[in-house]
Amino acid sequence: MTFVIPQPDCTSLPVANSEHVFPVRRIFCIGRNYAEHTREMGGSPEKTPPVFFTKPADAIVQSGSAIDYPQATRDLHHEVELVLALKSGGTDIAPDDADACIYGYAVGIDFTRRDLQKAAKDAGAPWDVGKAFDNSAPCSAIVRADAAGNPANADIWLKVNGETRQSSNTSKMIWSIGETVAALSRLFELKAGDLIYTGTPEGVAAVTSGDRIEAGVSNVGELTVAIR
Repeated sequence: MTFVIPQPDCTSLPVANSEHVFPVRRIFCIGRNYAEHTREMGGSPEKTPPVFFTKPADAIVQSGSAIDYPQATRDLHHEVELVLALKSGGTDIAPDDADACIYGYAVGIDFTRRDLQKAAKDAGAPWDVGKAFDNSAPCSAIVRADAAGNPANADIWLKVNGETRQSSNTSKMIWSIGETVAALSRLFELKAGDLIYTGTPEGVAAVTSGDRIEAGVSNVGELTVAIR
C-alpha cells in the first residue's frame, strides 16, 4: 500500500527522565471544571453535566517553544491545566477504575481565542474556532503516574512575564479525575494515547506578542512557552 500524499508525522511528547516518548492520539478537554473560573466566565458552578470539547493532536506545543500569536483573534487567553495521559481506555469506565487507565500526568495550557469563542457561544455554535486552532495545546513532558505524587491535590499555577496570573489547587476541581474519565468514557471510547485536559482555575487573562508564560503543577512539572 502506498499513500497518495506524505503520511503526517505522529505527534508525541517526551516522558520525563526517560528516552521514551508518548504518542498522542486525541486531545479531549473539559470546560468549567473549577467553580471560581466558572463564575469569572459568567456561569453557575453547580455540578451539572460536564462540557467537553476537543483539539487536534497536532495542536501540541512542547515546553520551551516559541509560537506565533494566532491568526484571526485579538483576545488570546491562557488557561493552565493538569493533563492526563492514558495508557488504556474503554467505554463506561467506573470512576474508581480511572487510575488504572492513566500512564502519567503533565502540565498543559488550553490557549483560547476568547473573542471567537464568545461569538460562537452567542450564536449557539460549536467552540472549535475558539479552541481547536494551531498551537493551542502546549504541554510539558509527561511524568509517570508513580512519580507524580498526588495530582488530585496539587498546586497549579501560571505566570506571565514573572507575574502570577493563576494560582489554585487541583482539589478544587468540580469533577474529580476519576469522574472526568468516567463521564468522557460515556461519550467516547477512550484509548491509549489520548490526552485529557482537566480544566482551568480562575485568573485567565489575555497574552500578547512578546509575553513569556510559565506554568506548573506541583510534583508533575513545569511548562514554558513564548509568544512571538
